[in-house]
Amino acid sequence: MSLAMEKTIVPAPRQSREAALSITVVFTSARGTSAALKSAAALADTLSASISLVVLQVVPYPLPLASPPVLLDFSESQVRAIAEESPVETTVLLYLCRDAQVTLPMVLKPRSLVVIGGRKRWWPNPERSLARRLRRAGHDVIFTETE
Repeated sequence: MSLAMEKTIVPAPRQSREAALSITVVFTSARGTSAALKSAAALADTLSASISLVVLQVVPYPLPLASPPVLLDFSESQVRAIAEESPVETTVLLYLCRDAQVTLPMVLKPRSLVVIGGRKRWWPNPERSLARRLRRAGHDVIFTETE
């Protein structure tokens, strides 16, 4: 199993609502994730859904899983700042893993609604490849383009 640690970071609640539908935003980059959160917030408002931001931090094999190369406090503060921009309450789930491609399918529920942000390119990029892989796995994926 590639999952080492799950840490939930919940910003101060802005709206308390029970949501039956959950929208998952996968962290790609600061800019892409910010755009994806804006799209997810618009959807969540319309559908009365909650938002979960999934952050996968890869720890290389020479290091112990509990000791990532980037300090967790730094990662938490960066992701918290992005999540606080969202007008809808966003739950941040931070995972330490060896392989993000193995861990992400384990984290997502079947038939999840996933929003991914990435740069607009005419050639394939990692974000579009991730979206394609998740669609093949049976998830509903919305790709949000950034400039």
